[in-house]
Order: sequence, then C-alpha cells, then structure tokens
Amino acid sequence: METDKLYKYLDFNGGLMMLHYSNLQFTNATQLNDPFDCHPSLIDFSNVPQEACGGLTSEIIEELERDLFRRTREEVWICSLSKIHDSILMWSYYSKHKGICIGLDMEKAQKYLSKIQGKIMIGCSEVEIQYKDIVEKPDYFRNAKDFFHYQLSTKAKAWEHEQEIRLFILDPSPTYMALLPDQNDDKGPIDRKEVRAFPKIGGECFESVYLGINMNADEKSKIISVARKLNPDIKIYQMGIDANAFKLNTELIK
Repeated sequence: METDKLYKYLDFNGGLMMLHYSNLQFTNATQLNDPFDCHPSLIDFSNVPQEACGGLTSEIIEELERDLFRRTREEVWICSLSKIHDSILMWSYYSKHKGICIGLDMEKAQKYLSKIQGKIMIGCSEVEIQYKDIVEKPDYFRNAKDFFHYQLSTKAKAWEHEQEIRLFILDPSPTYMALLPDQNDDKGPIDRKEVRAFPKIGGECFESVYLGINMNADEKSKIISVARKLNPDIKIYQMGIDANAFKLNTELIK
C-alpha cells in the first residue's frame, strides 16, 4: 500500500527539529509504546509438523522459528505516519493540541528513502497497519502468509484511530544513527536498539504543516519561520474547532 500524502504528529520540539534537520525519525520496534508491537507472540509456532523436525524435537523447531522473529523485532526500525491530519485523539496525545502535524509528499520522499542502506534491502518499505480485536494468531506452519509483514503490520483495534502507515528499515546503516539529547553513555554503553535513525529528506518533501489549536503565538512564529525556510511553498494551516460537530477544521495561513 502506497499513499501519496502521509502525516506525522509531533510535539512542538519534535516538530521543530524535524523541520530544522529535514529528516524522519525511525525507532527500534522494541522501543515503541505498545508492548505488543511486532511481537513474535502474534504468530502461532506451536503446531510443528513432523516433516519439519528433521531429527530435532518439535519444541526445538518451535523455539528456533520463534527466535527468527524475535531477532527481526530487534533489527527493524520504524517510522509511524498517519493517513489523516485531523484526528482529535492524535492531537490530544501531543501536548494537548499544542503540537504540530507535518504533511509529507511520499512520492518525493521515497526518492530519498530509496537510497537508504539496510541489512537486506536498499530503500525504505511501507506497510499499512491492520487492526484486530483479538490476536488471531496465524499458524506459522500451515498458513500461506507473509509473516514478516504480518509481524510488522498487526496492532490491536484500540489503535485504529491512528490510521497508521509504517515505513521500516532493517538494521539501518550507522550513517543514519544519532543519540537523542537526553541520551549519554555516562553509565556505560548505550544499547543500539535505544538509538534512533534519522535519514534526511529534501525540503520539497514537506508539503504542509498544521498548527495545534492550543499552540502559543511564539511557538507558532518559530514553526512558521523554520517551515518556510525549509520549503518556501509549504502550506501552513491553523487547526480549529468545528462549532457544529466533534471534529477539527483547518484554515490556511497566508
């Protein structure tokens, strides 16, 4: 699934940094806020057929196969985007409507992301999240599924409002890795899984910026200045309240 325009919700500081550095943030799957994310327990490895054992016990085969998906979870970095810019819940997550939402032209962005070097791919792949009420575990040995994509794209129905599209990289090159400001190695080496990846994209990829209803005037001014420096043609919108419905409106800032 490929979408021409996708959106990134951020708090003020995160949005300012994304516009200033013209990049996308990818986070290791083990560090995401949902403990079920990309977890091997989404898949049923228990029904090992006899012909798959090859002299080993079914318990060993089950553990070996599960371990492959455990390692995949540790080696994949994800950038979470949304198909919509006006989710009341998503805006609420980011500083109670004081954050921003950045609209990305994905056709232009993919020209940059296609150059990313990963472990088994060149480029950045895209998957649409599927939401489920319960974990309907597919049988690893009997279902004809793409289990790699299933692992990366299955979430609880509680997250459905996010309308998430994911970009992912397997084992990104150190070129793109950077510590966050609050990370340091004073207490010993930092686990690589805690380090984010920040591939750079061109300013023309930033199609629009939406300002939260409760963002203050000084922060609005800073975002507008950085956004227009990055892309003079960027469209900037102010979010507002629809007086007749529980939904958000947008107004173009000239």
